[in-house]
Amino acid sequence: MKIYGDIQSGNCYKIKLLCSLLEIEHEWVHIDIIAGDTSNTEFLEKNPNGKIPLLELGIGKYLSESNAILNYLAAGSELLPTDTFELAKVQQWQFFEQYSHEPYIAVARFIARYLGLPKERKEEYDAKQAGGHKALAVMEQQLSTTPYLAGELLTTADISLYGYTHVAHEGGFDLKEYPSVLAWINRIQKNQHYIGML
Repeated sequence: MKIYGDIQSGNCYKIKLLCSLLEIEHEWVHIDIIAGDTSNTEFLEKNPNGKIPLLELGIGKYLSESNAILNYLAAGSELLPTDTFELAKVQQWQFFEQYSHEPYIAVARFIARYLGLPKERKEEYDAKQAGGHKALAVMEQQLSTTPYLAGELLTTADISLYGYTHVAHEGGFDLKEYPSVLAWINRIQKNQHYIGML
């Protein structure tokens, strides 16, 4: 099993974290998106969408999209419910992550951390702040009532959202405003097999 990714990308890191939590053996292949590694012919043959992370399971057998990879790897473990409603709740949070969280928090972080907050992107960076805080407020509301996003147990919903949330400060989001989110981050980091991004 090979995983193509950049450990400092939240979408890639969450796959690395899951593999550590479930002790899944794999080969990590570093991909540098800034250098154009995802746009060369060899990579595009594996994933025509030209994005990471990418899971290689065998010759000609690939899976892309971080949350799809998470749920595939977690199938049969305690991190992915089998009850249809509980599973749907996990997926609900994963859709939230991709559509209401990542487009703001991850993009603001990318502009600041990867690009160095250039003047020509400052307006875009500022525009991401309101949406990011809205997403964090939704998480705060849920985590003030349950220890994990989908309920009492850690699931792939938490891993999906942890990836970019725990480094949200790098995109200008002060997590001190969200004490329940900070407590949730701390709970995840206390896991025996936790591995950090850096």
